[in-house]
Amino acid sequence: MAQTPEKILKQYWGYNSFRPLQREIIASVLEDRDTFALLPTGGGKSVCYQVPALIKEGFCLVISPLIALMQDQVNRLKELDIPAECIHSGMHYNDVRRTLDNAMHGGYKLLYISPERLQTSLFREYMTKFDVSLIAVDEAHCISQWGHDFRPNYLQIASIRETFPKTPILALTATATADVRLDILQQLQLREPAIFKQSFARDNIFYDIRYSENKAAETLHDVNKSCSIIYCRSRKQTEAVGKFLVQSGTETAVYHAGKSKDNREHAQELWMKNAAPVMVATTAFGMGIDKPDVRMVLHYDAPEHLEAYYQEAGRAGRDGKASFALALYNSTDIKRLTESIALQYPPETYLRQVYQAVAEYLQIPIGTEPDQYYPFDLYDFCKKFSLQANEAIHALKLLEQEGLWTLSESVYHPATIQFTAERHSLDELQKVHPDLYYVTVGLLRMYNTIFHFPTPVRESAIARQLKIKREELEPALELLDKMELLKYNKPGEGPQMFFHHYRVDSRYLIIDLNRIEILRKRHEARTAAMVAFLENNTKCRERVLLAYFGEKPQKDCGHCDVCKNRNTTAMSAKDLKKDLLERIPAKGGISIRQLVSGYPAAIKEQAVDIIRRMIDNRELQFKSEHLYRE
Repeated sequence: MAQTPEKILKQYWGYNSFRPLQREIIASVLEDRDTFALLPTGGGKSVCYQVPALIKEGFCLVISPLIALMQDQVNRLKELDIPAECIHSGMHYNDVRRTLDNAMHGGYKLLYISPERLQTSLFREYMTKFDVSLIAVDEAHCISQWGHDFRPNYLQIASIRETFPKTPILALTATATADVRLDILQQLQLREPAIFKQSFARDNIFYDIRYSENKAAETLHDVNKSCSIIYCRSRKQTEAVGKFLVQSGTETAVYHAGKSKDNREHAQELWMKNAAPVMVATTAFGMGIDKPDVRMVLHYDAPEHLEAYYQEAGRAGRDGKASFALALYNSTDIKRLTESIALQYPPETYLRQVYQAVAEYLQIPIGTEPDQYYPFDLYDFCKKFSLQANEAIHALKLLEQEGLWTLSESVYHPATIQFTAERHSLDELQKVHPDLYYVTVGLLRMYNTIFHFPTPVRESAIARQLKIKREELEPALELLDKMELLKYNKPGEGPQMFFHHYRVDSRYLIIDLNRIEILRKRHEARTAAMVAFLENNTKCRERVLLAYFGEKPQKDCGHCDVCKNRNTTAMSAKDLKKDLLERIPAKGGISIRQLVSGYPAAIKEQAVDIIRRMIDNRELQFKSEHLYRE
């Protein structure tokens, strides 16, 4: 009997039914139709391509921009015994080729790649031999240059149609305004696509925005032992808030890109197991992490725009239970947001200065061929060229959107070696340094591409082959590098820059200033919308959000801070008691702090007094610092 989507869902994920729109999207894909799906954060986008991949012949090619997200998805699929793999920039060349070989011979049901991988000669060599049943484009808003996260590599995805003209494309995103949605359809060249759009309304999330001059105290007051995420804008702020909470007796984990891979994984593990229920992190944390019981997302710093706010707040309450999205702001945040326009769109002279500094930092001569990776430490770069990090990172991103390079997140990159000397020079080496000559001969025997381009190598494997200690190998390679016989790049973990173009003189660099000016104006509009959202105290929060994303809400949510303030300022004790009971989830508990946090100061004391009376009268249970209905 043929497998149905419901059977697949039950067999691998243990669920009896799909979330809203998932079944309809899957049906469209199974009919080989191009499909566009807008499912807000927590809507279960990955299932929409993973289930069809297990039903259809061949494999699903998933294009995703984030290495950490790809690795996390693949690890989870492997735990479910679903054959899947990803290809990313930190992999050894031999591992990439092995993965492509396996894909060619039907070894996977899902293969995850980054968009820039599509353009490599090796991938294109294999691509024509693949049996691709579905092309899933995750984070599809990255294809729109009018969106908040444009990535030029996404513009090349449509070219895959030349190789797979009959294969359906599924485009998925969680946040896209009306003009970005239209751009996605056009840029991906979707043919008569089925369009599915889930409402941005999240009935179980209670939005709360507060002006605060003492964010630390507010955070300590509102975050309790329930699972929470606190988002900060900088690594320094993340560390400071995490330290404060730990010192205040709150079990807390800290996560940001400045920490080592092991530290990040350990922090995430503690949080996933609720050993440290509070996670303080920069905004990259949480993408692709399927943790349903997050009860609060707290923005310690005001988000940059409503797309980011909605996506991050939506990581709360994926289990459908009552959850809170609290954002703290003050005059410093408003100033930062208004000043961000000039900061993020610097003048042309500064862009050229940064380009020149990058070329010098990476030691890339004019005319150097494109498509090469270089380790890139932002803070070291800024220090060496006396640049302010905040200004430099925005210039780097603008130049990235010009298609000059791609800045990757922190990933492991192996050592690479390329011989720069002629073979006769190596023969001369035998007379002067026979020990070094022995190393070069071993390298040539092990890696047949080492004369042609930087070749990823494993130092442990080289040392084993040469029967020498690894501690002896590295100095030998460094000496060969100093002698300019080869170029040796040490292995490491950290961000990388992938250069896409032939390096030019910064004076002759072509920059699309008209496009940048349009982007600046759009950023200005998004910033104004974010400031208005923070300072608003008359319109329902959810109503404002829905209107921003192109929906026409019919009624107020009734449970954001604005609605509660409007509805409870003149409440009788009877009405307040009724309102409190309605806000306590039918299943699961809620802390007193969370329950009363959205009420005006004048109501809070009255609400706490009513709660105490209900506990005394056994109308409510109070255990483990949480309230439960009797």
